[in-house]
Amino acid sequence: MDSRQLEYFVAVAEELSFTRAAQRLFTVQSTVSAAIRALEADLKTTLFDRSTRRVTLSDAGQALLPEAKAALEAIDRARAVVEEASTGLRGNVRIGTMTRLGLVDLAELLGAFYQRYPLVEVQVTTSPTGSSGLADDVRHGRLDVALVGLNRADLPGLETRELATVPFVVLVPSNHRLAGRGAIRLADLAGERFVDMLRGFGNRTTVDRAFDNAGLPRRVQVEVPDLTTVPDYVRAGLGVAVIPELDQDEAAGVTRLRITDTDLSWTLSAVTPSGRRPSRAVTALLDLMTAAIHPGSTYL
Repeated sequence: MDSRQLEYFVAVAEELSFTRAAQRLFTVQSTVSAAIRALEADLKTTLFDRSTRRVTLSDAGQALLPEAKAALEAIDRARAVVEEASTGLRGNVRIGTMTRLGLVDLAELLGAFYQRYPLVEVQVTTSPTGSSGLADDVRHGRLDVALVGLNRADLPGLETRELATVPFVVLVPSNHRLAGRGAIRLADLAGERFVDMLRGFGNRTTVDRAFDNAGLPRRVQVEVPDLTTVPDYVRAGLGVAVIPELDQDEAAGVTRLRITDTDLSWTLSAVTPSGRRPSRAVTALLDLMTAAIHPGSTYL
């Protein structure tokens, strides 16, 4: 048994697919299959139940999985400690983020991180399915850390570090019947058409739940993937919107209203896999993110 076999085993166990595991490991499926067969021969047991349609862990595979993860983490920590002692912090961090973050300048923050830790390679990606897709990528090992806009209750299987929380506000056209109020209740929006993000995005999930809990059905007329375009559709009269107050500037032709009957808020969190200690490189990046959110930081 060697660390490469364990790495292949963990990838197949998390993806439940030899094909996806090979793609994740940047190798060919035959190599992954051969490594698993060799590991099963060494352990004298079957680790996966294979059929033409699905791959599942056997009882032995389920027992091995947490031990294999722990062994790989111990090897990574040992290697990192030795490398850092001689050359400084090293590693690879795969981070996922939303398409636009109003609370932190991620590009500037990552630039500061690179200046401090030039031997850490950082890979950045986004998800077309928003926070839910990013969270799923972390759970399945495709990302080491992600910035998401979901509540802690919507992030099972993940460790969360809450970075900032902002309230939701209502956007209406400036000539709307509610525009002169300044503050409204959710019930005041009954019967309105809405502009919102796509399903799977954190703020959409939060708003959907708030209306469901209030027993208020709503019709989303326009769905967009970029929060910054929402005011344009509201201004055009295509609907009202309930969005996080990430931008303090008032958009022309759009009126912003406070919500008085619910503490509706949006939380930006950094998430990592639960049950596994983040690498020293990931921990250093998380610490820098936390510092960047606070007033007076030089990274914002």
